[in-house]
Amino acid sequence: MKAFLKSKEMSVAVIILLLCIILAFISPVFLTADNLLDVVKGNAVLGILAIGMTLVIITGGIDVSVAAVTSAVCVVLGKTMMFLPDSPLTIVLIFVIAPLFGVLLGSINGILVAKIQIPAIVVTLGMMSIINGLVLYITNGQYLNSSNFPTVFLKFSNFSVFGISIIIWLFIITAALTWYILKYTLIGREVMAIGGNKESAVRVGINYSKVQIFVFSYMGFLAGIAAIAQTSYTKAVDPNGMLGLELMVIAAVVLGGANIMGGRGTIFGTILGVLLLGIIQNGLILAKIDTFWQKVFTGAIILIAVSYDHIQYKRSQKQLSKIEVEA
Repeated sequence: MKAFLKSKEMSVAVIILLLCIILAFISPVFLTADNLLDVVKGNAVLGILAIGMTLVIITGGIDVSVAAVTSAVCVVLGKTMMFLPDSPLTIVLIFVIAPLFGVLLGSINGILVAKIQIPAIVVTLGMMSIINGLVLYITNGQYLNSSNFPTVFLKFSNFSVFGISIIIWLFIITAALTWYILKYTLIGREVMAIGGNKESAVRVGINYSKVQIFVFSYMGFLAGIAAIAQTSYTKAVDPNGMLGLELMVIAAVVLGGANIMGGRGTIFGTILGVLLLGIIQNGLILAKIDTFWQKVFTGAIILIAVSYDHIQYKRSQKQLSKIEVEA
């Protein structure tokens, strides 16, 4: 309990609480149930992608192609739905097609990183450029709107359980599934072991390549789920709608306590990071801050968070070195 109270997650939770109190004074609308649900719903796609990015960052990698992969899956979904029947089977097919296509793209990243040993940042930057170019070529930069989608999908998009949107439920289920994988499965323990100490993990028999392919493929899988949530939320496909989202995804994970150098990260922390970014953005809108200043403010928070995390990491490494010398 003491460790949790001193953790970075607890610090983020306190910041969120203080922000909520301040924003409640600025705008009485902020603490209403509808507004809070809108904050979560509006950031569900960010949250789903951040959950996947947590695993990648824990292993010491990074994936800047997540937004591009999600956009590609959105385009595939939009094009596919033009030919799908207006029946419940369509929803089933969507939940098969989108994750599978995401896994395909994610596994390419994983294979290049694990087998050819190209740095993750280089691989995913290249994939981001390739995918964005292909998406613009296929769509000519044009929207695919809801007039092309089956009615059953539009009904699904508006579906709620206990008054909570299906989009929020996708986020909740994704978080619960990933938490379970990290805590109770062999591959989850291997992800944590690789992040903690790659050399030691390989020495005890953990297959480094398998873990790398898994985390990038799982990132692709969640990009597929995020694409369903995004298409459901906007009821359209915008080829340029997710440009730059990868930075927010990485920021949410780091704000939630993950170490950008690898070895540390939790699903709960990532959820808090997503909520913090969502609340800040919502608060700036309610405070009627100009859109440009919203971007400046959010960017500054991201920079400060990553810088602080890196400084703390360097301090911990120096302290560890000092202990080893004294021993």
